[in-house]
Amino acid sequence: MGFELFVAGLVVLAIILMFSTVKVIPQGFEFTVERFGRYTKTLKPGLHFLIPFVDRVGHRMNMMEQVLDIPSQEVITRDNAQVSTDAIAFIQVMDAAAAAYEVHNLTRAISNLSMTNVRTVIGSLDLDEVLSNRDDINERLLRVIDAATQPWGVKVTRVEIKDLEPPADITEAMARQMKAERLKRAEILTAEGEKQSAVLRAEGEKQSAILEAEGRREAAFRDAEAREREAQAEAEATRMVSEAISKGDVQAINYFVAQDYVKAFEKLAISPQQKTLILPADMSALVGTIAGIGTLAKEALDGNKANTRSRGSVPDAS
Repeated sequence: MGFELFVAGLVVLAIILMFSTVKVIPQGFEFTVERFGRYTKTLKPGLHFLIPFVDRVGHRMNMMEQVLDIPSQEVITRDNAQVSTDAIAFIQVMDAAAAAYEVHNLTRAISNLSMTNVRTVIGSLDLDEVLSNRDDINERLLRVIDAATQPWGVKVTRVEIKDLEPPADITEAMARQMKAERLKRAEILTAEGEKQSAVLRAEGEKQSAILEAEGRREAAFRDAEAREREAQAEAEATRMVSEAISKGDVQAINYFVAQDYVKAFEKLAISPQQKTLILPADMSALVGTIAGIGTLAKEALDGNKANTRSRGSVPDAS
């Protein structure tokens, strides 16, 4: 019986020695080893053996990136506005020994350090700058906190301000200011739209006036050209009649008489005060005159054709 107890004791002792000697470090962690209470080395992930009763594991350090919540606090800005803010920090232990032995309670130290720097950075800015320059605040906090935690073997990868809550009265004033600003922008846009519309309308009227003036100019040019051609025709007719008169043709004299006769009769017929139209008794004279004019025109036409043939035969004679 005593021997069995002795064997059982040896087995238990062997198990205890095995657990105290063999250490398996999981991935993402590092263990510090202390020999008689003094740090000697750091165990990386994997299987390791320690000297029983001499070496022991001091601190189990998480080497993965961790998220650290920074508690909410009241901060007074440079223009004496009180703002409630909190933040979040992403940290990673780079040196297990430094993180274990350079500072006590690493997460609490980083949290208090972050809160202090949040008060410092936000307190140096006005409320409008705090609300509009959050990226700049994050950058300044990251630079300051990362520099302060380097002796602790910690790398701060990111610091973000989560919430910024001004007091209720300031929030209400900001809402009224935003509403007024939006109304101002709406009025400016409306005025600019009306201005643009007036400019376009004036431009359209200008183009319309230009086109209308060009149309009138073209019409006047065509009227002048028509009158010029009519005058040329009248001059040609007068010349032909004058030549006929010089040759003793009586019908040419009747041309001028009939022309004035017809014009006078036309005015008499279209007069707005004329209700009764009395035709002259000697209408046959007017008809004869018109016939004489036709004969004169025919003779002039025959003469022009003869002149054209004579001019066309000149090159053949040569």
